[in-house]
Amino acid sequence: MPDPDPTKPRVVKGDQKFDLTPEVFRERFLARFYDPAFAMDPEGLERVQRLAWEAYHEYRKNPRTAKAGPEFAHPESKLPIEWLETRSRILEAKRRQEDPATPSRILVVNGSARTDQSCPGEISKTYRLAKIVQGMIAAEQGFEVDFLDLSRLTAEYGLVIYPCKACVSTAQPLCHWPCSCYPNHAMGQVNDWMSELYPRWTAAHGVMILCPVNWYQAPSVLKLMMDRLVCADGGNPDPTTTRGKDPALAKEIELEGWDYPKHLSGRAFSVVVHGDAAGAENLRRMLVDWMNDLEMIPAGPHPGLDRYVGYYQPYATSHDDLDKDTDLQEEVRHQALTLCETVRQIRSGRYVRPDAGLEEPRKK
Repeated sequence: MPDPDPTKPRVVKGDQKFDLTPEVFRERFLARFYDPAFAMDPEGLERVQRLAWEAYHEYRKNPRTAKAGPEFAHPESKLPIEWLETRSRILEAKRRQEDPATPSRILVVNGSARTDQSCPGEISKTYRLAKIVQGMIAAEQGFEVDFLDLSRLTAEYGLVIYPCKACVSTAQPLCHWPCSCYPNHAMGQVNDWMSELYPRWTAAHGVMILCPVNWYQAPSVLKLMMDRLVCADGGNPDPTTTRGKDPALAKEIELEGWDYPKHLSGRAFSVVVHGDAAGAENLRRMLVDWMNDLEMIPAGPHPGLDRYVGYYQPYATSHDDLDKDTDLQEEVRHQALTLCETVRQIRSGRYVRPDAGLEEPRKK
């Protein structure tokens, strides 16, 4: 092995190996068709399995590509068609968001995984609170609501948010906006919901997240989305500059000087967290800090609300506890109205950030 070039940034490799044998691949592939009904066409399944193995073995991550075009640093480079389509939807959403003639749009996020359409058999308290917010904002003149129900991930066939691969920790330019890690057709990682969610976040003038505490942390459905939104915080909008996913090249670009573009900056935000015994305050702080890092704008002096519903009471009666807690319901309404007023001030030009014009000394 030649000695590494000391003038180039180091790419550290390990001994991890994840390649499957044809036999293991076949076993895992066919496990998706465990239902005896599929046994009616074993030859058809085998043919599809062989094609899937070829895509995996040859690592055909993006089987359909197109030339990047004149908007990119290297116009002749090939980019995945699906990535280009997501980028196009983001740009359209950005144009709409910046058009002063459009209604103010609030993205209301139900961050609970619980739904009566899956194993729990009952809707979540978060969903009920989010529906209160939806009704409040929809009644405000000049506003519209985009209701994002993350419980769909647990109840809807084929809908997935895949985990972040942490490309940004190798080098920020390796993390593309929007994310280019998925879909990965070689690995069968398709139907990535983030291709729809990136434009929805982009189109919003304000975002309100409501969620419960799950084991002192955000519910997994919410955390998956949060992690995949890392590309909005400094992500590279031009994958041709890194030749796709070249880590050494991405490191060079970052060390030459990276401006860490904030793709969701300037949108207002509010957070509501509820728990039953512990963790609500910590989770509220984490969510507020996260949205501050995105350079979103807090809705009022208290953009985050944390409360307990049925403190140390049985889970079985928690909806009854929510019914009784009319003060919490009113506080949630106030959060929504404060968010709307913040959006009005931002869009009218009346809002001025206190730190406007200051240069951030620690860019990252």
